[in-house]
Amino acid sequence: MGEEEDASRGPIASRSSSWAIGLSAWLARSGVTPNSISLFSIVFAGLGAALILFSTHPIAVIGAAISVQLRLVCNLLDGMVAIEGGKKTKSGPIYNEFPDRVADSLLLVAAGYACGVPSIGWLSALLAALTAYVRVFGGAVGLPQDFSGIMAKQRRMAVLTAGLLAQSIETLISASRWSLLLASAMIAAGSLVTCITRTTRLARSLERP
Repeated sequence: MGEEEDASRGPIASRSSSWAIGLSAWLARSGVTPNSISLFSIVFAGLGAALILFSTHPIAVIGAAISVQLRLVCNLLDGMVAIEGGKKTKSGPIYNEFPDRVADSLLLVAAGYACGVPSIGWLSALLAALTAYVRVFGGAVGLPQDFSGIMAKQRRMAVLTAGLLAQSIETLISASRWSLLLASAMIAAGSLVTCITRTTRLARSLERP
């Protein structure tokens, strides 16, 4: 997650892990700002997108999967440095949301082009942004931000990572890109369902007396 208020932090199990606590504490002591960590997530996403787009070599595809996970590590650490490290700033919510949307789009659009169906990449990116919009809109009208759904960010990236790892194996035996296409389709469909379920929950909460 990015630099944010406690109420807008998604539930991430690894936040309580010893490696995350130790690394975030070291980053806080080193003078690294949460906002710079947020921006660095775009660097990893860009690297992953480039590897997805411009190479079909299994090692490159595995490198893309690692880049996806490093992007998530940045998303985890920036919030921890901001909140637990006491480095929260007023501009933090901007860095919490905007880099995530850029990183999502880079990776998902690249996956669509790489599997030969650009439209599914653009659709995945659009729906991923919409899931975040519904969540943030809920917070804007005074409700707790809703991180629920079958294809929230961590699950989108988990599906993409699994698709990339499967693709690295597939490229050893075939020139097809079915693994990446399946992952992209799952992300698009799951994000659509997530948008619907979050919006439904939001409407019910607003109508509740």
